[in-house]
Amino acid sequence: MTDEQIVTLFWNREEQALHESEAAYGDYCRALAERYVSAEDAQECWSDAMLRTWDAIPPERPTHLRAFFVKLTRNLALDRIRTDSTAKRGGGEGNAVLSELAEVLGDRETAETSAAAKELGEAVNRFVRSLPQREGNVLIRRCFFADTTAEIAKRYDMSEGGVKVMLSRTRKKLRIYLESEGFL
Repeated sequence: MTDEQIVTLFWNREEQALHESEAAYGDYCRALAERYVSAEDAQECWSDAMLRTWDAIPPERPTHLRAFFVKLTRNLALDRIRTDSTAKRGGGEGNAVLSELAEVLGDRETAETSAAAKELGEAVNRFVRSLPQREGNVLIRRCFFADTTAEIAKRYDMSEGGVKVMLSRTRKKLRIYLESEGFL
């Protein structure tokens, strides 16, 4: 079933939309969330993402349903990490990714709660688009998809050390860029 057909099911408030979404995107979204949180929490994040989608459509009508679900699930997993101060439930790459980004952004809570959070996100997007494609892709795989450095190395036929160096240099460039834009 196509994304458009699934969105139409949501739009028409048909429960079949949930079954089709599970079949099409459930495994992928749960696997993504498991990079940040435990399997049990990942299932909850996926369930919450479907509930939020049910509530959002209508009036929203996403054209790329997979991206819509991925973003929701990922954000829910990151929220779970932030609200769960103990390391018992987390595991995964989520804490590592947040720590790496904290080196650039400083206090996560300040950036997230600030009125400029949207502008910050737009600035980061501009920065990523300005990078050479491979470097931008490596940063996105690490920060958005929480891929391990070993997974990124395999995907882009690089050494793991090369990935770590690239990510370190890219984070330094991001810091300089955000300072020049007045965010840091």
